[in-house]
Amino acid sequence: MMQQYMKELEQEPFDPEEFVERLAWRIIDSSREEGNSAFDPVLMNDTFLQAIKDLQLLQERQHKKCERLEAVVREEEINHWQDISLLQEKNKSAVQMFQELDERINYVATKVIHLGDQLESVNTPRSRAVEAQKLMNHFTEFLNPGPLLDDAFSDKSQIDEAADVIQKLYLISQELPSGKFDEPKKKIAAKYDEIERALIEEFVEAHKFQNISRMKEIANILSNFKNYSHCVNAFIEESQGAFTGKDVFNEVIPLCEKNFQLIKEVFSSPEPVMEKYVLNMYQLKLQKYIVSQLADKPDTEKYLKNLMDLYTRTVQLSKDLMRFDLGTDESFLSRMTQNIFQKYFDAYISVETKCLREKCASALQKFYDSKSHQKKIIQTGGFQDLRRDIQAVIGTRANINIAQIEDYGGETFISEEVAINLLQDTKLALSRCLVLSQQSELANNAVLIMEVLQQQLVVEHLDYAIELGLQAVPIPESKAQQPFIYFFDVVRQTNAIVHLIEKLYNDSLLPLVVSTPKHDECLMRKRHLLEQIEMNLDTGLDRSINAIVGWVKIFLQAEQKKSDFKPETDMDTLASSACSSVVQYMSSVIKRIRECLDGKNVEFVMMDLGTRFHRVIFDHLQQFQYNSSGAMCVICDVNEYRKCVKELHCPLVNTLFDTLHSLCNLLLVKPENLKQVCNGEQLFGLERSILLNFIQLRSDYKTQKLANTLKGLAA
Repeated sequence: MMQQYMKELEQEPFDPEEFVERLAWRIIDSSREEGNSAFDPVLMNDTFLQAIKDLQLLQERQHKKCERLEAVVREEEINHWQDISLLQEKNKSAVQMFQELDERINYVATKVIHLGDQLESVNTPRSRAVEAQKLMNHFTEFLNPGPLLDDAFSDKSQIDEAADVIQKLYLISQELPSGKFDEPKKKIAAKYDEIERALIEEFVEAHKFQNISRMKEIANILSNFKNYSHCVNAFIEESQGAFTGKDVFNEVIPLCEKNFQLIKEVFSSPEPVMEKYVLNMYQLKLQKYIVSQLADKPDTEKYLKNLMDLYTRTVQLSKDLMRFDLGTDESFLSRMTQNIFQKYFDAYISVETKCLREKCASALQKFYDSKSHQKKIIQTGGFQDLRRDIQAVIGTRANINIAQIEDYGGETFISEEVAINLLQDTKLALSRCLVLSQQSELANNAVLIMEVLQQQLVVEHLDYAIELGLQAVPIPESKAQQPFIYFFDVVRQTNAIVHLIEKLYNDSLLPLVVSTPKHDECLMRKRHLLEQIEMNLDTGLDRSINAIVGWVKIFLQAEQKKSDFKPETDMDTLASSACSSVVQYMSSVIKRIRECLDGKNVEFVMMDLGTRFHRVIFDHLQQFQYNSSGAMCVICDVNEYRKCVKELHCPLVNTLFDTLHSLCNLLLVKPENLKQVCNGEQLFGLERSILLNFIQLRSDYKTQKLANTLKGLAA
């Protein structure tokens, strides 16, 4: 049982309540196994008392065991502290020995440094004396007449030593007085140049065989010579000899990457060498390539494309070269690029505008040639308009056509395709202008380009076509066949092109001139041109509407018979044939206007056309007398007119024709009901004179003595 208690007590975590519960359940389970199902409290009490005694005994055992373990631990702790004390004593001894050793080393080092200084103070004068003696011996060779016999200057294997000697002798010779030392000075200078050339030749040879260590040695030696730059030039010339010249831009970066590493290995100061390397590449290779590519100046379009492409690629090349260490001057490459292209920039805008002007003129001329049209000088102004009006009046009254109207078979001489091409060419020119213009000249150059487009597209093309269209509008009130108004096509095409011009202004021009004085100038110039176009289009639309309603007026005067409205016998109530022809024509005109105009223009033109058409019909109907059958006929006509004008979608015109329909009802109602109808809702607001004039058109006006009946109305 003690072993069972130990297992339960050693469980983690230990719960005393759960321990008691398990003990109680074991007692109950053992009673049931023995066949006693009733609860026995005595057995439970005895069992718990025995368990308590067992646990007390177990506690005593564990307590004795703990005391033994604590005694062992205390003994081990005492031994451990003894060991630590011994180690601390040893450590103190080691630290003391280390300090003594360090002091000894410092003492010896001080002695060594002192001894070295003493040796150097003794050796330096000696080495200088030896060097001086050596130089004096060599200088003696140059003092003696005849050729040099010293092996150092004749043996190529000793060229490094000879270079060191001659460089020092050359510096010394510069301090010698003139006169008796002139001859040795000349010999030293000659040998100096000879050795320098030999070193450069050997440097070039080493470069060919990629002997980098030898190149570095020679470069270090030549760095003390006066013509060290010749060594750098030789390196650049040899390394850039790999250029093929077909496309320099594709060769520069790989060549620079290859030689940049070599420059860093060979030269002690690689930055100025790399800068000179790139400078030479720009001035000799790149500039020569650009000049050859831009040699074809007669072909201005090709020239401008090449200029744009070459400059863009050069700028990108400069950005790519920035990753190489070219010294501290960050604007070096941009200055080089500017120097190459400056002469082309100076003449750029004149070439650009000339090219654009020639392309626009050529495109327009091809268009007119395709139409077999020779541009003519058009006279405009008040005199021409007056002449046209006089011809219209004379022709109408004399029944002759004295005005020769040329409509060119409906050709408008406006090409949206040509306009789109010109706008695209201008857009390309403005994009080049942004890149190729100096910042101070950008806005002015952009305006010059836009002025070319305005002159060629707006003045030479649109204005000319609009003037032709104005002249082609038929004269109003002519007795010719139904006028077909081609001017609506002119309006449609002009509006489409003007929208494209507006888009070009907003997208391409304004960003180049914004925040500059040219901004307001551009807006004023554009506004003036568009106002001129709008004014001419308004004039043409006005003439077109006059021609339409003028034809309606003349047609009705010629085709409408008095018998239509005053038949002698009863007839079917139908619209007159003249009305049907007019309605058919007006419907075709309205449909055409909707096809050619857009936006508010449609509303204004429809309202103007509707009001003028109403005036013609109103005046026309007052020229006849009407009996009851004729009144029914005229009401049918007006109903047809009402249906026609509903296509205008203009409330004002609908109201006018509704009122006209009500006036026509005055021709039909019984005499005793006239006053009631005149005071009705439809006619109440009209002037009394208008009502009386319409009532007087009744054929029974006199027989029914309607004047007496309407005295109160007149008042």
